[in-house]
Amino acid sequence: MDLAKLRNIGISAHIDSGKTTLSERILYYAGRIHRMQEVKGEGGATMDHMDLERERGITITSAATTVSWNDHQINLIDTPGHVDFTVEVERSLRVLDGAILVLCAVGGVQSQSMTVDRQMKRYHVPRLAFINKMDRTGADFRRVVKQLREKLACDAVLMQLAIGKEDQFEGVIDLVARQAIYFDGNNGETVRREAIPADLAAEAAQARQAMLEALAMYSDELMELLLAEQEVPEDVIHRVVKEAVQEQDVTPVFMGTAYRNKGVQPLLDAVVRYLPSPLDRSITAKAYDKPDEKFPLAADPAKPFVGMAFKIVDDPYGQLTFTRIYQGSIEKGEMHYNQRTGQKHRFSRIVRMHADKREEVDKASAGDIVAIIGIDCASGDTYASEPKYCTLESMFVPEPVIKMAINPMSRDGGDKLAKALQRFTKEDPTFRASTDEETGDTLIAGMGELHLEIYVERMRREYKLEVEVGAPKVSYREAPTQATTYNFKHKKQTGGSGQYAHIVGRFEPLTEEATEPFEFEEKVGGGRVPKEYIPSVEKGFRESLAKGPVAGYPIVGVKTILEDGSYHEVDSSDMAFQTCGRNCFRETFLKMKPVLLEPVMKLEVEVPVAFQGSVAGELNSRRGMIVASEVQGVVAVIEAEVPLAETFGYSTDLRSLTQGQGTFTMEFSRYRRVPASIQEAIILEKKKAALVGAR
Repeated sequence: MDLAKLRNIGISAHIDSGKTTLSERILYYAGRIHRMQEVKGEGGATMDHMDLERERGITITSAATTVSWNDHQINLIDTPGHVDFTVEVERSLRVLDGAILVLCAVGGVQSQSMTVDRQMKRYHVPRLAFINKMDRTGADFRRVVKQLREKLACDAVLMQLAIGKEDQFEGVIDLVARQAIYFDGNNGETVRREAIPADLAAEAAQARQAMLEALAMYSDELMELLLAEQEVPEDVIHRVVKEAVQEQDVTPVFMGTAYRNKGVQPLLDAVVRYLPSPLDRSITAKAYDKPDEKFPLAADPAKPFVGMAFKIVDDPYGQLTFTRIYQGSIEKGEMHYNQRTGQKHRFSRIVRMHADKREEVDKASAGDIVAIIGIDCASGDTYASEPKYCTLESMFVPEPVIKMAINPMSRDGGDKLAKALQRFTKEDPTFRASTDEETGDTLIAGMGELHLEIYVERMRREYKLEVEVGAPKVSYREAPTQATTYNFKHKKQTGGSGQYAHIVGRFEPLTEEATEPFEFEEKVGGGRVPKEYIPSVEKGFRESLAKGPVAGYPIVGVKTILEDGSYHEVDSSDMAFQTCGRNCFRETFLKMKPVLLEPVMKLEVEVPVAFQGSVAGELNSRRGMIVASEVQGVVAVIEAEVPLAETFGYSTDLRSLTQGQGTFTMEFSRYRRVPASIQEAIILEKKKAALVGAR
C-alpha cells in the first residue's frame, strides 16, 4: 500500500447535522454499498449498526470503515453528535490524521460544533468544513462561514458557491476550476461539469478573487502572482490550500446536501487532495526512560512497531481492540508488549472493520487502523514490538457529572450486573461504577441522562437484566474559600517502637484556572523532614480528598505548602507521616470554610420565536442564567447556563412548553458555588440518606 495515498479521517458535528447520512453517501459513491439507507428509514444507516441506534435515529458509538476513492484508500470513522458520547469523538480524533467538520446550513455553528472544534484543536487535526442541508428553508452558507470565523476563530475560506438556494438548490460552483457542478442520476451518482451560469459569473469571479486573497496570506508565490495581476494556475491553488490546511491555518469550506445526494463527490476529491496522509503528519511519543524527551515516530513499515489501542469493544468472540499503527507493521500471531503493564500479548487475529462486519487480514502496517481480537488491555494503551520502548500520549477523558443508583430486580441479577458493569467501564472511560458505602447501592456515573439511559437499556437487551433505577444524583464537590495554616503532630506510643511525625505549613484555595484538583508544594529546608518522608505526607493528604467533611463529596481546589516539621530517629516512618498528613487534613480543612460546588451545564435551546419568552422564563425558574439569545428567521436560539441539578426532566418540560417543537443540547461547562440555602438542603438530604443506610 502506498502510504501517500492513505487518508485516516473522521466525520464530526453537532447533533442532526447529517454526519451519518453523509457517511452513507460516501460509502455509496465509493462503491462500498450498493443501496443507500436512511438514518430514520427502515433498517437504519449502515454505520449505525446497533439496534438502539437504528431505533432512536442517533449515533451512539463511532463506527469505522474503509473505502477507496480516486486510487486513494480512506479509513473513515463516523462519530456521535450527542455530548453524552463525547469520548467516542475524543478517542477517534486522537488517532486520525484529518477530519470533516459538518455544519447545518440553517443551524450554523452550534454548541456541539464548538466542542468538536476544541477537540480537533487539542489533537492538532487538520479539517475541511462541509455545510450540509443546503436544500432546507433558511439555509444561508454565508452566515455559516461568518460564524466559523467569529465563533471558532478559524480562517474559513469558501471553495464553492451555491447554485440556487433552499429547495431550488441545484449544485455548486467550483471556484478553483471555475466550473458549475451538477449531480445527475437517481442518486446523484453522475457528476456533470459545465460553464458557470451567466447570472452567477460576476458573483463567482468576485468570490474566487476573495478566495485567492485569503490564500495569498499563506504563500509568497500566490501573493506575487496576484500583485502582478497574472493568472493563478490551478495546481498552485491546490498546493497552497494543502499546505495551509495541514498547518491548520485554513479551513476550506464546501457545501451540499447529503440527503439529496448533492455535493458529496467534490468533498471526497478535497479529502484526498488536501488532508494529510500518515507521511505528512509528524507524530511524537515519550521515550520510556526519558519521559520529558520527545521520541519521533515515522510511518515506516520497516521500523519497530508502535501502535495505540484507542477503543475497546467486547464482543461474543472476545475483546475487539481498535488500534492505530503509527510505526512499523504487525502480522497475525506475533507477540507485542503493552508499554503500560510490560506484558507480552499475542495478536492472534487482525481484522479490518466495516461498521459491525469484519474482514480478516494477515498483516497491517504504519498508517492502518485495524482491530485486534483477543488481547486484554485498556483504552489508551500503547503497544510496541520492544519492551519499555515508548508511550503515546493518551486521550483526554472528561469527568462524569451525573450519578444514578441501580439495583437488579431479581436475586440472581447480581452476577449479570457485575459482568455488564465490568464490560461497560472497560469500553467507555467516561462511564464509572462504584458502590455507595452508606446505602450499599450500586452507583453508575456518566456524562448525562441519555448516556446512563442507553447503558441501562443495553443491560436489559444484552444481558436480559431488569434493573431498578434510582433518581439521578449530582456529583457535587467541596472546595475551600480561605487559606489557613497548620502545625500538626502525630504521636502514638505502644509497646516497642511508636509513631512520630510533625508537619508545619499552610493550605490555600486554588484559582479557577487550576487544572488539577490538588497541588502539593514542598519548601522544607535543612532536612527538618527527611526527603523520603515527604511523598508520604502528600499521599496522606491525597487520601483525604475522596470524602469531604461538609457532605461527604470529593474535595477539589486545594493547594498545600509543607514548610517545616520534625521527626524522630526511631519512631518516624512512612506510615507515621502518612497518618499525620491524613489526620492533619481532616482537622484543618474545616478551618478553610469549605463550600459545596455544583456542575453547571451549558444549554443551547432552539425554539420557535413565539415560545422564546416562556422558555427563557422557565430557564430562569431553574436557576438558569441566559448568556445569549439570537433570532435566526423563525427560530430563536437561547444559550444559558443551568445547574445540572435543575435540568432533570427538562426534555419533557420543553416539549410541553413548545408544543413539541423545541430542541436542546447540553454539555458540562464548569463547577460553581451552590447558594447557601440550597447547600443546607443538600447536606440535610445527605444526612437523611446516611441514616436510612445505617438502618
